[in-house]
Amino acid sequence: MRRIFIISTLFLLIGGPAFGQAYSPSFKPDTLKGPQTGRPNEVLVLGSTHLSSAPSIFQPAMLAPLLDRLATWEPTAIATESMSGIQCQELRGYPSRYANTVKTYCRDTSAAEHATGLDVFAANTEAERLLDFWPKAPRANDRRHLAAVFLAAGEPASALVQWLRLPVSERHPGNGLNQELIASLKILETRRNETYLIGAVLAARLGLERLWSVDDHSADRPDTSSPEEQKAAQNALTAAWNNPFTQARQAEDARMGIELQKPNGILSIYRALNVPSASLVVYHSDFGAALEERSPQQVGRHYVGYWETRNLRMVSNIRSILGRYPGTRMLAIVGASHKGYYEAYLNQMHDVRLVNAADILK
Repeated sequence: MRRIFIISTLFLLIGGPAFGQAYSPSFKPDTLKGPQTGRPNEVLVLGSTHLSSAPSIFQPAMLAPLLDRLATWEPTAIATESMSGIQCQELRGYPSRYANTVKTYCRDTSAAEHATGLDVFAANTEAERLLDFWPKAPRANDRRHLAAVFLAAGEPASALVQWLRLPVSERHPGNGLNQELIASLKILETRRNETYLIGAVLAARLGLERLWSVDDHSADRPDTSSPEEQKAAQNALTAAWNNPFTQARQAEDARMGIELQKPNGILSIYRALNVPSASLVVYHSDFGAALEERSPQQVGRHYVGYWETRNLRMVSNIRSILGRYPGTRMLAIVGASHKGYYEAYLNQMHDVRLVNAADILK
């Protein structure tokens, strides 16, 4: 028996599975693209700076060269880093976990619900119904009504698309749009936010009827740790982020402020954000550094786990849209830190072809 035990042990040591080695599956979806016929699904991921934090010198008119180049690609759908009205309504049902998320990312739809008689779910159903039977030549009444429905659905950016598609002379109350709702749309027209200033403006210019809200915050959780623990966690991440890659990004941010003072400066900024190498710099600066921090609470691993989960769910929202409408040419506008994850995850999909944003922005 002892001899059998020794032989079995040697077999495990010599010929058994190498549990310490990384396993790499042979099934690789990115190498199995299809279908071989028909128009492919194409996705162009535009990594964006968050315009809400742009220097005071920034003006929406500066985006014209960027919009011109994106328009030449002729996307048939545009996805933005916004939470859908449906997810916001779902999260409202779990306030103990999502109260702060709703407060931060979700708009109050009560005024639009009062004007239309539709709650968020009913308004989303109505918007889908209207678009399913949308006329080839919509009247101003149609657009005003759909804008009001989108506001009730918690989709203000899509409401803005309808508002921008109206002739200026038709931008007045009626068909569910009252003065209060119109005032909210006028505020959105100039809000420093890439969803409105790039996504909605471009959609209206290209003759699209809506935007797609694909952000996801279902992985959010309230921080229940003590103030001391929160401070320790923040100190650990701050220390991890203090690295040469972060310093390079900070230098690039400073340069962007200077670029804005030049003709076509905004285009230079977006070119820099969308060079293929930029995503790796973001990783080493932020998520890769956090992954290796050594605090007892492992805050970096928690942070990276949240970040990957959020990006996976955002990409799954995009993939769902492409599944509904095969042959879509999708422009996905998202904060530049998401770009690398978007592209890596989307590239795993059989029926998705990526387009290099750098080529479009030349």
